[in-house]
Amino acid sequence: MRETAQAKVIRAPLPAAPRARANQWSGNTRVQRGTAEPPSLTLLKHTFNPAVIVLTLLWCALLYGQPITTSYFALAVLTFLVAAQIVSDPILDASSNDLSAIVRHRIFGEWLMVSAVLLFMAFAFKVTDTFSRKVILTWFAVTPFVVIAAQMGLRRFAAFSALRGSITQSHIVIGANECGRRLAQRLQANPHLGTFKGFFDDRIGDRLANLPDEQVLGTMTDIAQYVRLNAVSNIYICLPIRAEERVLRLMEELRDTTASVYFVPDIFMFDLMRAQLAEIDGIPVLAVCETPFCGMNGVLKRASDIVFSSALIACLWPVMLAIALGVKLTSPGPVIFKQRRYGLYGERIQVYKFRTMSVCEDAGAVTQARRDDPRVTAFGRFLRRTSLDELPQLFNVLFGTMSMVGPRPHAVAHNEEYRKLIDGYMLRHKVRPGITGWAQVNGFRGETESLDKMKRRVEYDLHYLRNWSLGLDITILLRTVRLVVRDSNAY
Repeated sequence: MRETAQAKVIRAPLPAAPRARANQWSGNTRVQRGTAEPPSLTLLKHTFNPAVIVLTLLWCALLYGQPITTSYFALAVLTFLVAAQIVSDPILDASSNDLSAIVRHRIFGEWLMVSAVLLFMAFAFKVTDTFSRKVILTWFAVTPFVVIAAQMGLRRFAAFSALRGSITQSHIVIGANECGRRLAQRLQANPHLGTFKGFFDDRIGDRLANLPDEQVLGTMTDIAQYVRLNAVSNIYICLPIRAEERVLRLMEELRDTTASVYFVPDIFMFDLMRAQLAEIDGIPVLAVCETPFCGMNGVLKRASDIVFSSALIACLWPVMLAIALGVKLTSPGPVIFKQRRYGLYGERIQVYKFRTMSVCEDAGAVTQARRDDPRVTAFGRFLRRTSLDELPQLFNVLFGTMSMVGPRPHAVAHNEEYRKLIDGYMLRHKVRPGITGWAQVNGFRGETESLDKMKRRVEYDLHYLRNWSLGLDITILLRTVRLVVRDSNAY
């Protein structure tokens, strides 16, 4: 009896290895943020921009004949440490050399933050007189442009080094789908990353249309042997998530190789909004719809709002006082018109404006202002044409319910109407509404008498969310100033 029972135990089928391993879970299992780059390249990228900034400081000192004293060395070390924490690593993507990428470069906002930290510490320790003002002002002015020029040179050098054979990494992509093709294009456009060998896919013939035959290396069953024979360093699995069984079986076969394996989820099937990678206590998450103002971007945006709104209030308070008197003396009613709008994350806020109408509509159906609207007062028509009625919203910005630049807030009644008619309408509220916005400086200001016009306005608002930068905000503010005088849509 004992031998029979033992035999039964031995003959009992074991669970499938791939499934067992895939389902293992431990409270200590963590996935950390990392990189697929060689350590030398990571070190170069992380120290490149801070080093350029420090060298620019020393160059400015030599330019004005200043001796490189201990104080300048101390400033150089401090600058390197601060910049290493704030300034982003250079992007070696060969496609980022165009002029629009330079205009939107993050270095302008990041250098502003580094400068603010250095100035604060200089005033705190009372060492501002130690350094030449000409050196410091020149350094502050030219550094962003020097960094951009240096990065462009670094990209060219990286491509040249790769062509000379100094980069030995090789890559294959599993899955010749749209996701795999996008990745292959990026690998081929950036030779500093290594050599792209080709695709593996079980599909054949017309299902792989527009793909050169030499790039199809084989089917799924050929992968492990090819990797072993060709010393492939990186494997990218671009199969759809539903192909779980194939992925698990492939992972088992690749355990007998030394290649690094990456799973590339196909997120391009979604309408992406600031897609980004993150982790929550070691669990990786992939955001496909996120606000552009996470992390330091949010700090930079809020800091710029406080600076701009405080400066404008300090300069324009006599104008606002005169307008308030004009509103009070020319028509009965309150000076400030308060209207409920949707703010950040759809929360209701009170938006302030100088009253320009004989009515104060805020509930039920709200009619947009039209050309020659009889509700607009004579003084109010002047305020609306010059946008001076919007000045009280500077206090909304200062208090944090609005921003200088962002999607314009609509009346609650209009939001409830258009959110049902326009796909993605409520995504505008993933950021604070703005006094001005990308839609307004592109001609979509004032009345939106048709659904098509409102759709176009929303498209511009979503474009702003996808492409935000401090440089874009400044561009919008400058274009707004120019439009205040010329815009025929303001009435």
